[in-house]
Amino acid sequence: MERGVRRWAVDISEWQPSSQDFSFALSLLPIHNRTPITRFVQMEDRKRALVSRLLQYAIVHEVVGIPYEEIIIKRTLEGKPYLEPGKFVQELPNFNFNTSHHGDYVAVASEPLCLVGLDIVSPVIPWKETVTEFIQNFSSYFSSLEWDNIMTAGNCNDILVEFYRYWCLKEAYVKARGSGLTYGLDKVEFHHHSWTNISVKIDGKAMPEWRFWLSELGKGHLVSLARGHPSSATDSYKKTLKRSDFDEAEYHEGLHLPNVRFFMRNVEQLIQVLCKEVYCIPRIHNTVEIEEKCDEY
Repeated sequence: MERGVRRWAVDISEWQPSSQDFSFALSLLPIHNRTPITRFVQMEDRKRALVSRLLQYAIVHEVVGIPYEEIIIKRTLEGKPYLEPGKFVQELPNFNFNTSHHGDYVAVASEPLCLVGLDIVSPVIPWKETVTEFIQNFSSYFSSLEWDNIMTAGNCNDILVEFYRYWCLKEAYVKARGSGLTYGLDKVEFHHHSWTNISVKIDGKAMPEWRFWLSELGKGHLVSLARGHPSSATDSYKKTLKRSDFDEAEYHEGLHLPNVRFFMRNVEQLIQVLCKEVYCIPRIHNTVEIEEKCDEY
């Protein structure tokens, strides 16, 4: 199952496409994926949304081995992306993935059996607000223990980073379950030893079927990973999974797979992966133009 554990990240600040290059990269996606991207006004937001979708298709193609034209990625009512059930891969009994983007980074993580949640944060605050004013807006999402740890972390910068560490983990948990809701997050309480050996309690009950990791991705960006039992998925997301019940031994194997490091990729590499597949798809009419464009990458 280890080949199903992937962690990829892209630094979008290194990609400064011309309008033609951006349009070409966008054209590699299915038509229904393009409108949500072009709705964004700011180019940085468009880049994040585009790269997020390129990562999803690339990871499915490379890990599961599904030809690009056969990949169908949908979203639940809550917005959780999922691979439409199709070919069954025995060694990847419950392949699923999650993406996140903030600041300069866009990333994707995949798991072969467990639920996976991913979140990236860049510890910044809106201008015209102090750290205290900013984080007070979110105080209801933390347990009293977590809030005490945040407020006593040190100076203003220490407090901000501590806030984002907890927030990042809570987001990863929510995204893994596919809920898309932040209600009740004060009952999701994280414990750790210097931000290692991270565990969670829900309503005061320890949840050993979940594992978490928190690290720095680069340039001060924090990234968190959640790995949990498929039975914890929301009803709408559970319907998209191949299996939600596993015996203890099989689940223990999936839960304790190595959590691999993030592998940095660039947009050109993603384009090259998909370009090799796309230019021969019959629905693209000007194959000569596509082949020439692929050669540029």
